[in-house]
Amino acid sequence: MYLSACIEWLFADECPDFCDRIRAAKAAGLKTVEFHLWRDKPLDDIRRTLDETGVGLSSMVVEPRRSLVDPAQHEEFIGAVRDSLGAARHVGSPTLVVASGFTRPDVSREEQHACAVSVLKQAAVLAGEAGITLLLEPLNDRVEHPGMFLVSTVEGLDIVAEVGSPHLRLLYDMYHSTVMDEDPAKVLADRIDLVGHVQVADVPGRHEPGSGTIDWARYMAVLRSLGYDGALGLEYKPTGPTEETLARTRTALGL
Repeated sequence: MYLSACIEWLFADECPDFCDRIRAAKAAGLKTVEFHLWRDKPLDDIRRTLDETGVGLSSMVVEPRRSLVDPAQHEEFIGAVRDSLGAARHVGSPTLVVASGFTRPDVSREEQHACAVSVLKQAAVLAGEAGITLLLEPLNDRVEHPGMFLVSTVEGLDIVAEVGSPHLRLLYDMYHSTVMDEDPAKVLADRIDLVGHVQVADVPGRHEPGSGTIDWARYMAVLRSLGYDGALGLEYKPTGPTEETLARTRTALGL
């Protein structure tokens, strides 16, 4: 496993210039970075800085964000996927993150689940043509995202399995999962092959690993036992200078 800095938050205080955050990540010994939305980012400058530093881009988000569970938004969602695939190819073809959108209280959960599967099948075809992988991310609805439809890792894995494409995988965010009282050993059992990326932050507060209550030695042991060897996205809000929080994070994660 290796670390990927979410430069939306990491190095933000130290480096107001977005591309300087890539350089700071390189100086800190990190070989990949990730960020959230792309339309407000200087993609040409980012591509040049990635080439200059040799740093890779692991993920960014499909935007504009549209609902997977509301057919009225599916055409706009597919348009967002097309645009985001083009942007991704410009900066090295990172994975692209999608969330479900909000629950439709007047529609059965089964119907909304089926809507998500249907539109993700279409999106996965486009992603396959571009040689890029989409990541479906369950979020928590207890702190940051009230009303979100997909909050369960198990259901997220079910959707990925039903879509049945190698160009759709799950983004397993250990912070969101912990907030939802999930046990990674149980929700990921026998299904790690459907996981394309893992992100970490501690509970409470979404700060760096080692700042809260998560037993990171156990969580890391679970990932190793399941055979996960990909990136760990450091999607946390630093409690102090980024370099100091990285030291705490490496100690907590044993990396």
